[in-house]
Amino acid sequence: MKKIFITTVFALGSLTAFAQEEATAVEETATEAVAQDDFSEVSAEELPEAVTAAVSKNYPTASIDKAYVNESKQYKLEVSLEDGTAGTLYADENGNWIEM
Repeated sequence: MKKIFITTVFALGSLTAFAQEEATAVEETATEAVAQDDFSEVSAEELPEAVTAAVSKNYPTASIDKAYVNESKQYKLEVSLEDGTAGTLYADENGNWIEM
């Protein structure tokens, strides 16, 4: 019985270790992509109407917490929803979503 328990613990532990390595690699890649684009913070009032309209249309319960812009007029938006979830969206100046 002890052998089965120990084997189970090792199996679950090794799966967790692999999942952590993969998540860390993804986070580092995302950080590098954002750092290369040199976003600078702007107020929500400075956002183009097309960007705020796209957020309202696609995420009606979202509020824009912070907004950033880069030299290419791409916007990084930190948003939060009414249910408490938060995330980051990227859009161009015409309100089209960008995958970063």
